[in-house]
Amino acid sequence: MGDFYNIVSQFKIEGKIKDILPIGNGLINETLRVSTIAADTPDYILQRINNNVFPDVNLLQHNIEAVTGHIRNKLKELGEEDVNRKCLHFIESVGGKTYYQDANGNYWRMSVFIPDSFTKEEVSPESAFCCGETFGNFEKILLDLDEPLGEVIPNFHNMEFRLRQLHDAVVADKMGRVASVRDTLSEIERNADEMCLAEKLYRDKVLPKRICHCDTKVNNMLFDSDGKVLCVIDLDTVMPSFIFSDYGDFLRTGANYVAEDSDDYQAVGLKEDIFCAFTEGYLSTAGSFLTAIEISHLPYAVALFPFMQCVRFLTDYINGDVYFKTKYAEHNYVRSRNQLLLYRDVRRHDQMMNEFIKKILKL
Repeated sequence: MGDFYNIVSQFKIEGKIKDILPIGNGLINETLRVSTIAADTPDYILQRINNNVFPDVNLLQHNIEAVTGHIRNKLKELGEEDVNRKCLHFIESVGGKTYYQDANGNYWRMSVFIPDSFTKEEVSPESAFCCGETFGNFEKILLDLDEPLGEVIPNFHNMEFRLRQLHDAVVADKMGRVASVRDTLSEIERNADEMCLAEKLYRDKVLPKRICHCDTKVNNMLFDSDGKVLCVIDLDTVMPSFIFSDYGDFLRTGANYVAEDSDDYQAVGLKEDIFCAFTEGYLSTAGSFLTAIEISHLPYAVALFPFMQCVRFLTDYINGDVYFKTKYAEHNYVRSRNQLLLYRDVRRHDQMMNEFIKKILKL
């Protein structure tokens, strides 16, 4: 643990360290809790930044600093008394940045630990409503952020880019797997043009990009002991994107009857109650600023993300499973089929989704 103590010493924290222990998934070089001795000094979270996923650490931390600083100022303007529990706070290093690079080339950052806070894993109608309300408000509060943010993962949710990656994989066919997935490829091709609509609307200057979280899951929010939302966490992917990213991707994972890698294909489908709860919560906050184009294409967003994930899983399968971790040879193909089935079921719900949105907004 000596190395961790040395890393912590590079940050301007309060108090003396009692211990440093792994938390979360137990990967000791990923996330640790730094406890201090005195009751009046905070504990901290020490994280190793994944420099493979986020190669531009300076841009990554710039985005996070800009977002958290803006949220803090907004909360203070609103008279919030408990700002330190409602917004993440990252600690400056002795070098003046909110990250530190060690002798091995690893990047680290520290934030203040928020006590008596919890995450949730289960997506129920109640938690789905809270997620929608919170992520909609997250976008809303950042509408007037003047500091420009960069794309920490360029083309992360760009459907045209993901289809080009698939095309390249098919042409290369490194593992000789293309022949066995022709049916899936044909269905993707039939729907590809329609699913690239967001990029076309953006080029036509009718669909804006906004500051989005881009990883909207129920476990990316902290709750207090009363079950009330404290703040949004895991801000690594915060960047300019279409609001479809926050809206559609939550429903892709949260509103499927089964996990994305389940081979129980008969059970794959859209949970209407989760869709309705999340949508109602999201529109209760985001409805005040969304444009007519954004609102009318929310059902498209629900279909876009399983389609996109189908393409990404299939691309990785054809390439030989080089990106997503797999547990068996056909894992990525199972994932791809699962997401394609979810896409089909979402499209069967187009009328229901449109009617519900109009009802909520009284259109």
